[in-house]
Amino acid sequence: MSNLDREAVPAVCGGRGFVVAEPVRELLSPRRVKLGESTEVRRLLPNLGRRMVGAWCFVDHYGPDDIADESGMQVPPHPHMGLQTVSWLHEGEVLHRDSTGSLQTIRPRELGLMTSGRAISHSEESPRPHARFLHGAQLWVALPDSHRHTDPHFEHHGELPIVTAPGVRATLILGGLDGATSPGTTYTPIVGADLALTRGADVRLPLEPDFEYAVLSMSGEAHVDGVPVLPGSMLYLGCGRTELPLRAESDAGLMLLGGEPFEEELIMFWNWIGRSQEEIVQARQDWMEGSRFGEVKGYDGDPLPAPELPGVALKPRGRVR
Repeated sequence: MSNLDREAVPAVCGGRGFVVAEPVRELLSPRRVKLGESTEVRRLLPNLGRRMVGAWCFVDHYGPDDIADESGMQVPPHPHMGLQTVSWLHEGEVLHRDSTGSLQTIRPRELGLMTSGRAISHSEESPRPHARFLHGAQLWVALPDSHRHTDPHFEHHGELPIVTAPGVRATLILGGLDGATSPGTTYTPIVGADLALTRGADVRLPLEPDFEYAVLSMSGEAHVDGVPVLPGSMLYLGCGRTELPLRAESDAGLMLLGGEPFEEELIMFWNWIGRSQEEIVQARQDWMEGSRFGEVKGYDGDPLPAPELPGVALKPRGRVR
């Protein structure tokens, strides 16, 4: 999924100096952003107060939206570099096309994982016909310097490992949890899991103390370490935890995001992650000239133009503003 802001602002992120080394409870509120023709998203990362959670650097939550009489998600071809995109649905379908030739419909609790590497472009749209409701999350994972120039590729995993305990069912999206490991390719120590809690659940989820974590609420009423987290908001938890208390007032859906704090400092501008202004300038030039990022075939519409670069120098700095 793209950052469609026409007034794109560079985000500086990364570096261990701004990681919270102890457990905290920092509730992040979303910023509402229009995505395409009819989809509005709630953007949790990058946030005014926090830019990353492990290697997770971008989190959008959308829906549930009634799109029975609408076109639904319509995101034209756009470029990416230096990151992975994670498409995750609770309701509906998204049709993915990319410049490597991938064509895949992603359905609820299936993993659509695109590794941009040095350069890729893709589009996302609701199929025609499509389901009535659309509800999901789109996330980015920053690639470390050692892998950010890798060949672009797309993975689709229709079956993922499940971890269960009384009152909770965890679908492993990326990384490992409680002995289970996702088939999705990762390049840093990371975890992403979809948590389905039943009403009245009162559980403790095992965590890695060296990871930093956050929990995104997708639906329902749940308390995360005693804090009520409403749908469309995210609780940052810091590091130093070996377990996480979860309690559900109703059936609830959460996403657990975590990983080792990302050491490298980054520049994130529009849909690109780089390490210097020169890289971002070159990426914009290549996209506007139609080189390097390839062509998305089959999408009915023009690709997105890149926004103008800001009039100030882009410099990598820390994880928080």
